[in-house]
Amino acid sequence: MSGMNRWLLGARPRTLPAAVVPVALGAAAAVGEPGSVWWRVAPALVVSLALQVGVNYANDYSDGVRGTDDVRVGPARLVGGGLASPGAVKRAALLAFGVAALAGLLLASVTTWWLLAVGVAALLAGWGYTGGPKPYGYMGLGEVFVFTFFGLVATAGTTFVVCEDITALAWLAGAMAGCLACALLVVNNLRDIPTDREVGKRTLAVRLGDPATRWFYVGLLGAALVLVVVIAVTGRPWAAIGLLGVVVARPAVVTIRRGAVGPHLIPVLGATGKVQMVTGLLTAAGIALSA
Repeated sequence: MSGMNRWLLGARPRTLPAAVVPVALGAAAAVGEPGSVWWRVAPALVVSLALQVGVNYANDYSDGVRGTDDVRVGPARLVGGGLASPGAVKRAALLAFGVAALAGLLLASVTTWWLLAVGVAALLAGWGYTGGPKPYGYMGLGEVFVFTFFGLVATAGTTFVVCEDITALAWLAGAMAGCLACALLVVNNLRDIPTDREVGKRTLAVRLGDPATRWFYVGLLGAALVLVVVIAVTGRPWAAIGLLGVVVARPAVVTIRRGAVGPHLIPVLGATGKVQMVTGLLTAAGIALSA
Protein backbone atom coordinates (compact mmCIF):
# COMPACT_ATOMS: atom_id res chain seq x y z
CA MET A 1 0.00 0.00 0.00
CA SER A 2 1.42 3.41 -0.98
CA GLY A 3 2.18 5.98 1.67
CA MET A 4 -0.70 8.28 0.72
CA ASN A 5 -3.24 5.46 0.59
CA ARG A 6 -2.00 4.17 3.92
CA TRP A 7 -2.54 7.48 5.68
CA LEU A 8 -5.87 8.01 3.95
CA LEU A 9 -6.97 4.62 5.27
CA GLY A 10 -5.89 5.64 8.77
CA ALA A 11 -7.89 8.87 8.53
CA ARG A 12 -11.04 6.72 8.06
CA PRO A 13 -12.87 8.80 5.40
CA ARG A 14 -16.18 7.06 6.12
CA THR A 15 -16.28 8.79 9.52
CA LEU A 16 -15.72 12.32 8.18
CA PRO A 17 -19.43 13.11 7.68
CA ALA A 18 -19.55 13.22 11.49
CA ALA A 19 -17.30 16.29 11.26
CA VAL A 20 -18.95 18.00 8.27
CA VAL A 21 -22.62 17.71 9.22
CA PRO A 22 -22.58 19.56 12.57
CA VAL A 23 -20.68 22.50 11.05
CA ALA A 24 -23.21 22.72 8.22
CA LEU A 25 -26.10 22.60 10.68
CA GLY A 26 -24.49 25.14 12.99
CA ALA A 27 -23.87 27.52 10.11
CA ALA A 28 -27.45 27.10 8.90
CA ALA A 29 -28.75 27.88 12.39
CA ALA A 30 -26.90 31.21 12.25
CA VAL A 31 -28.62 32.30 9.02
CA GLY A 32 -30.76 35.33 9.75
CA GLU A 33 -29.02 36.08 13.04
CA PRO A 34 -27.68 39.64 13.34
CA GLY A 35 -23.94 40.25 13.10
CA SER A 36 -23.08 36.94 11.43
CA VAL A 37 -19.49 36.69 10.15
CA TRP A 38 -19.43 33.94 7.54
CA TRP A 39 -15.70 33.47 6.94
CA ARG A 40 -15.52 31.88 10.39
CA VAL A 41 -17.31 28.79 9.08
CA ALA A 42 -14.13 27.74 7.24
CA PRO A 43 -11.87 27.51 10.33
CA ALA A 44 -14.75 25.90 12.25
CA LEU A 45 -14.82 23.17 9.59
CA VAL A 46 -11.04 22.80 9.85
CA VAL A 47 -11.36 22.33 13.62
CA SER A 48 -14.05 19.68 13.23
CA LEU A 49 -12.33 17.73 10.45
CA ALA A 50 -8.88 17.88 12.07
CA LEU A 51 -10.32 16.75 15.40
CA GLN A 52 -12.07 13.81 13.73
CA VAL A 53 -8.92 12.75 11.88
CA GLY A 54 -6.86 13.22 15.03
CA VAL A 55 -9.24 11.02 17.03
CA ASN A 56 -9.05 8.35 14.32
CA TYR A 57 -5.25 8.31 14.33
CA ALA A 58 -5.12 8.44 18.13
CA ASN A 59 -7.54 5.51 18.30
CA ASP A 60 -5.42 3.59 15.80
CA TYR A 61 -2.27 4.26 17.84
CA SER A 62 -3.72 3.45 21.26
CA ASP A 63 -5.57 0.31 20.17
CA GLY A 64 -2.51 -0.79 18.21
CA VAL A 65 -0.05 -0.54 21.08
CA ARG A 66 -2.53 -2.27 23.39
CA GLY A 67 -2.91 -5.12 20.93
CA THR A 68 -6.68 -4.76 20.65
CA ASP A 69 -6.44 -4.36 16.87
CA ASP A 70 -4.35 -7.48 16.30
CA VAL A 71 -7.44 -9.39 15.13
CA ARG A 72 -9.95 -7.34 13.16
CA VAL A 73 -13.08 -7.91 11.12
CA GLY A 74 -13.19 -4.42 9.63
CA PRO A 75 -10.64 -2.49 7.55
CA ALA A 76 -6.99 -2.85 8.56
CA ARG A 77 -5.50 -0.40 11.04
CA LEU A 78 -2.12 1.24 10.62
CA VAL A 79 -0.47 0.01 13.81
CA GLY A 80 -2.39 -3.23 14.32
CA GLY A 81 -1.97 -4.16 10.66
CA GLY A 82 1.73 -3.31 10.60
CA LEU A 83 1.23 -0.59 7.97
CA ALA A 84 2.94 2.14 9.99
CA SER A 85 4.98 2.39 13.17
CA PRO A 86 3.28 3.41 16.42
CA GLY A 87 5.47 6.51 16.63
CA ALA A 88 4.50 7.67 13.14
CA VAL A 89 0.78 7.21 13.84
CA LYS A 90 1.09 9.03 17.15
CA ARG A 91 2.80 11.95 15.39
CA ALA A 92 0.02 12.01 12.79
CA ALA A 93 -2.57 12.22 15.58
CA LEU A 94 -0.71 15.05 17.29
CA LEU A 95 -0.30 16.88 13.97
CA ALA A 96 -4.05 16.69 13.32
CA PHE A 97 -4.80 17.86 16.85
CA GLY A 98 -2.32 20.69 16.33
CA VAL A 99 -4.13 21.83 13.19
CA ALA A 100 -7.42 21.78 15.11
CA ALA A 101 -5.83 23.78 17.92
CA LEU A 102 -4.47 26.46 15.57
CA ALA A 103 -7.81 26.91 13.81
CA GLY A 104 -9.53 27.02 17.19
CA LEU A 105 -7.05 29.62 18.41
CA LEU A 106 -7.92 31.81 15.44
CA LEU A 107 -11.63 31.55 16.24
CA ALA A 108 -11.04 32.29 19.93
CA SER A 109 -9.01 35.39 19.06
CA VAL A 110 -11.94 36.91 17.13
CA THR A 111 -14.75 35.81 19.47
CA THR A 112 -13.96 34.89 23.07
CA TRP A 113 -10.96 33.28 24.76
CA TRP A 114 -13.35 30.99 26.63
CA LEU A 115 -13.38 28.89 23.46
CA LEU A 116 -9.89 27.74 24.40
CA ALA A 117 -11.32 25.85 27.38
CA VAL A 118 -13.80 24.09 25.08
CA GLY A 119 -10.98 23.27 22.68
CA VAL A 120 -8.76 21.82 25.39
CA ALA A 121 -11.66 19.68 26.63
CA ALA A 122 -12.26 18.40 23.08
CA LEU A 123 -8.58 17.53 22.57
CA LEU A 124 -8.30 15.75 25.91
CA ALA A 125 -11.51 13.85 25.23
CA GLY A 126 -10.27 12.91 21.77
CA TRP A 127 -7.05 11.43 23.14
CA GLY A 128 -8.70 9.82 26.15
CA TYR A 129 -11.21 7.89 24.05
CA THR A 130 -8.81 4.97 23.73
CA GLY A 131 -5.62 6.54 25.12
CA GLY A 132 -4.28 6.97 28.63
CA PRO A 133 -4.42 4.56 31.57
CA LYS A 134 -8.25 4.42 31.69
CA PRO A 135 -9.69 5.00 28.20
CA TYR A 136 -13.36 5.80 28.54
CA GLY A 137 -14.11 4.19 25.17
CA TYR A 138 -13.24 0.88 26.83
CA MET A 139 -15.86 1.57 29.51
CA GLY A 140 -18.83 2.09 27.19
CA LEU A 141 -18.73 5.91 27.23
CA GLY A 142 -17.67 6.53 23.63
CA GLU A 143 -21.18 7.54 22.57
CA VAL A 144 -21.22 10.22 25.28
CA PHE A 145 -18.07 11.80 23.78
CA VAL A 146 -19.40 11.58 20.22
CA PHE A 147 -22.83 13.01 21.06
CA THR A 148 -21.29 15.84 23.07
CA PHE A 149 -18.41 16.93 20.85
CA PHE A 150 -19.50 15.86 17.35
CA GLY A 151 -23.09 16.80 18.05
CA LEU A 152 -23.81 19.56 20.55
CA VAL A 153 -20.41 21.27 20.78
CA ALA A 154 -19.57 21.22 17.06
CA THR A 155 -23.01 22.47 16.02
CA ALA A 156 -23.64 25.06 18.73
CA GLY A 157 -19.98 26.06 18.59
CA THR A 158 -20.24 26.81 14.87
CA THR A 159 -23.35 28.89 15.43
CA PHE A 160 -21.56 30.79 18.19
CA VAL A 161 -18.43 31.64 16.21
CA VAL A 162 -20.57 32.88 13.31
CA CYS A 163 -23.03 35.10 15.20
CA GLU A 164 -21.65 35.02 18.78
CA ASP A 165 -24.89 33.62 20.13
CA ILE A 166 -26.30 30.13 20.66
CA THR A 167 -29.96 29.64 19.86
CA ALA A 168 -32.39 26.88 20.79
CA LEU A 169 -32.33 25.86 17.14
CA ALA A 170 -28.58 25.26 17.35
CA TRP A 171 -29.05 22.90 20.30
CA LEU A 172 -31.81 20.97 18.50
CA ALA A 173 -29.67 20.66 15.39
CA GLY A 174 -26.73 19.63 17.55
CA ALA A 175 -28.74 16.85 19.16
CA MET A 176 -29.74 15.63 15.69
CA ALA A 177 -26.12 15.67 14.54
CA GLY A 178 -25.13 13.83 17.71
CA CYS A 179 -27.64 11.04 17.10
CA LEU A 180 -26.36 10.55 13.55
CA ALA A 181 -22.73 10.54 14.66
CA CYS A 182 -23.47 8.04 17.42
CA ALA A 183 -25.17 5.75 14.89
CA LEU A 184 -21.89 5.62 12.98
CA LEU A 185 -20.00 4.60 16.13
CA VAL A 186 -22.65 2.08 17.16
CA VAL A 187 -22.59 0.15 13.87
CA ASN A 188 -18.79 0.08 14.02
CA ASN A 189 -18.87 -1.32 17.56
CA LEU A 190 -21.66 -3.75 16.69
CA ARG A 191 -19.40 -5.29 14.06
CA ASP A 192 -16.56 -5.55 16.56
CA ILE A 193 -18.48 -7.05 19.51
CA PRO A 194 -16.83 -10.53 19.31
CA THR A 195 -13.25 -9.24 19.02
CA ASP A 196 -13.75 -6.38 21.50
CA ARG A 197 -15.18 -8.78 24.08
CA GLU A 198 -12.16 -11.05 23.74
CA VAL A 199 -9.64 -8.26 24.43
CA GLY A 200 -11.62 -6.69 27.27
CA LYS A 201 -12.79 -3.63 25.34
CA ARG A 202 -16.14 -3.01 27.02
CA THR A 203 -17.80 -0.72 24.49
CA LEU A 204 -21.45 0.13 24.93
CA ALA A 205 -22.23 -2.46 22.23
CA VAL A 206 -20.41 -5.14 24.24
CA ARG A 207 -22.29 -4.13 27.37
CA LEU A 208 -25.70 -4.03 25.66
CA GLY A 209 -25.18 -7.17 23.61
CA ASP A 210 -25.94 -7.76 19.93
CA PRO A 211 -29.79 -7.58 19.83
CA ALA A 212 -30.07 -4.43 21.97
CA THR A 213 -27.30 -2.70 20.03
CA ARG A 214 -29.19 -3.26 16.79
CA TRP A 215 -32.28 -1.61 18.26
CA PHE A 216 -30.11 1.18 19.64
CA TYR A 217 -28.82 1.88 16.13
CA VAL A 218 -32.34 2.04 14.72
CA GLY A 219 -33.42 4.21 17.65
CA LEU A 220 -30.63 6.73 17.02
CA LEU A 221 -31.63 7.12 13.37
CA GLY A 222 -35.27 7.43 14.40
CA ALA A 223 -34.44 10.06 17.03
CA ALA A 224 -32.53 12.08 14.44
CA LEU A 225 -35.54 12.08 12.13
CA VAL A 226 -37.88 13.06 14.98
CA LEU A 227 -35.59 16.01 15.70
CA VAL A 228 -35.84 17.02 12.03
CA VAL A 229 -39.61 17.16 12.47
CA VAL A 230 -39.27 19.18 15.69
CA ILE A 231 -36.99 21.69 13.93
CA ALA A 232 -39.47 21.93 11.04
CA VAL A 233 -42.55 22.56 13.19
CA THR A 234 -40.84 25.06 15.48
CA GLY A 235 -40.14 27.67 12.84
CA ARG A 236 -37.97 26.22 10.05
CA PRO A 237 -40.49 24.29 7.91
CA TRP A 238 -38.14 23.63 4.99
CA ALA A 239 -35.98 21.56 7.33
CA ALA A 240 -38.48 18.75 6.70
CA ILE A 241 -36.63 17.96 3.46
CA GLY A 242 -34.12 16.23 5.73
CA LEU A 243 -36.68 13.45 6.10
CA LEU A 244 -35.57 12.24 2.68
CA GLY A 245 -32.77 10.65 4.64
CA VAL A 246 -35.25 7.85 5.34
CA VAL A 247 -34.76 6.64 1.78
CA VAL A 248 -31.00 6.36 2.30
CA ALA A 249 -31.37 4.87 5.78
CA ARG A 250 -33.75 2.08 4.81
CA PRO A 251 -31.17 -0.35 3.32
CA ALA A 252 -28.87 0.08 6.33
CA VAL A 253 -31.71 -0.51 8.77
CA VAL A 254 -32.90 -3.58 6.86
CA THR A 255 -29.37 -5.02 6.91
CA ILE A 256 -29.06 -4.37 10.64
CA ARG A 257 -32.45 -5.87 11.46
CA ARG A 258 -31.76 -8.99 9.36
CA GLY A 259 -28.86 -9.81 11.65
CA ALA A 260 -25.85 -9.14 9.43
CA VAL A 261 -22.57 -9.73 11.28
CA GLY A 262 -18.85 -9.32 10.77
CA PRO A 263 -17.74 -8.29 7.26
CA HIS A 264 -21.38 -7.95 6.17
CA LEU A 265 -21.68 -4.91 8.46
CA ILE A 266 -18.81 -3.04 6.77
CA PRO A 267 -21.05 -1.65 3.97
CA VAL A 268 -23.48 -0.44 6.66
CA LEU A 269 -20.76 1.83 8.00
CA GLY A 270 -20.49 3.57 4.62
CA ALA A 271 -24.28 3.64 4.29
CA THR A 272 -24.59 5.28 7.70
CA GLY A 273 -22.14 7.96 6.61
CA LYS A 274 -24.39 8.62 3.61
CA VAL A 275 -27.41 8.86 5.91
CA GLN A 276 -25.52 11.46 7.93
CA MET A 277 -24.62 13.50 4.88
CA VAL A 278 -28.02 13.37 3.20
CA THR A 279 -30.10 13.95 6.33
CA GLY A 280 -27.74 16.50 7.83
CA LEU A 281 -27.02 18.57 4.72
CA LEU A 282 -30.63 18.58 3.51
CA THR A 283 -31.81 19.63 6.97
CA ALA A 284 -29.16 22.35 7.04
CA ALA A 285 -30.29 23.60 3.62
CA GLY A 286 -33.89 23.60 4.80
CA ILE A 287 -33.02 25.52 7.96
CA ALA A 288 -31.21 28.16 5.92
CA LEU A 289 -34.02 28.45 3.37
CA SER A 290 -36.58 28.93 6.13
CA ALA A 291 -34.69 31.77 7.83
